[in-house]
Amino acid sequence: MNGNERREGIVRKIKQSEQPISGTKLAREYAVSRQVIVQDIALIRAHGYDIISTNRGYILNTPNTLSSVLKVSHTDDDIEKELQIVVDLGGTVVDVFVWHKAYGKIACPLNIDSRRKIDEFIENIKSGKSSPLKNITSNYHYHTIEAKDRKTLHLIETALEAQGFLIEEVSEGK
Repeated sequence: MNGNERREGIVRKIKQSEQPISGTKLAREYAVSRQVIVQDIALIRAHGYDIISTNRGYILNTPNTLSSVLKVSHTDDDIEKELQIVVDLGGTVVDVFVWHKAYGKIACPLNIDSRRKIDEFIENIKSGKSSPLKNITSNYHYHTIEAKDRKTLHLIETALEAQGFLIEEVSEGK
């Protein structure tokens, strides 16, 4: 397991836990030192997760939201439009991931919840610093979308479908 996979697992465990999870417990579970967990938490925070350290362990400070994983496809020219649809309707694009036939799941946190963050992301793509992850799978990719309620998620899905971006809803969660 590499560091990115471990950090994804840490976020997932903290999100799913109803009580704080200690760094010691995470260190044991991932067979790393507690200092590695502290560094992982710092990197996770840098990617936009509001993780709080308590005297009993780590918790994720998130408002009550619902999430849905959507499979989408579009051209590079439509990336900004796709993100704007989600943000303008009150959602957050939590991540992007693809299923690569050789490498498996490749995921990147995005946490895009404003036009400003969209502009920063698009600027990074246009500057040549990175290319869109979707390009390695012929434009097909997935997003975890969060919203405050089911109605907002439905509005987002309907708008993405109307633009021809939505392939299918993969899952809906808490």
